[in-house]
Amino acid sequence: MNNSCRRLLAAVLVLAASACGGESPAPKTPPPGARRVDSSTTGRISGRILFSGDVPAGTAVDVAADPACARDGARLMTEEVVVKDGGVANVFVYVKDGLRDYYFDTPTAPVKVDQQRCRYQPHVFGAQTGQPIEVSNSDPTLHNVHAAASINRGFNYGQPVQGMKNTTSFEAAEVMVRFKCNVHPWMTAYAGILDHPYFAVTADGGTFELKNVPPGTYTIEAWHEKLGTQTQQVTVADDEHRELSFTFKAPTT
Repeated sequence: MNNSCRRLLAAVLVLAASACGGESPAPKTPPPGARRVDSSTTGRISGRILFSGDVPAGTAVDVAADPACARDGARLMTEEVVVKDGGVANVFVYVKDGLRDYYFDTPTAPVKVDQQRCRYQPHVFGAQTGQPIEVSNSDPTLHNVHAAASINRGFNYGQPVQGMKNTTSFEAAEVMVRFKCNVHPWMTAYAGILDHPYFAVTADGGTFELKNVPPGTYTIEAWHEKLGTQTQQVTVADDEHRELSFTFKAPTT
């Protein structure tokens, strides 16, 4: 992309920022009869996401068109399936069902997402409805942040200058919202938006933990962008620790 085209695209994307999303909803108020979690009785759910089969080889990303993405000899690889020590990273694990009677305050601290070396970091993240999501551009090149939502209102804004930040939020629960950059098509991220705080993203080794879970019976779902979803039901008693494991198989070609 030559400089004139890049400047034109930057101008279009900046205009789009003012027209597409970006406004936070009004603070929620508890509905009549809403329950609050009693912290003296809560338990936790932890576990691991395992992988079975041959791990797909990563693919190198061709970044030659934008020198800013290839600085310092960095070599970008695809992030679709990341496995370490038999566990799967970037799996979104959350309570899918069982919390209907509870009310949760909206966090005021933002979830922070950065664009570093032409990829979103983190690749998978979660936020509550109404919670601020701050997206930054740490690269010396143009990015645009395009959230392709299905339930929520999507947005698409440009960040042509290094150090730019934009803050937005989503009003409704949605698993998952795909983020992408139209300038660098390999850049993707996924956001799990929930109306409660019981979610986690697996790290190296595929581990997760859901803390301060009130007693009850829940459906737990594990979501992965390439490997699909799995669910299990679990009952948590007062001050109980339950462990779960999910096993994803290698994708068929």
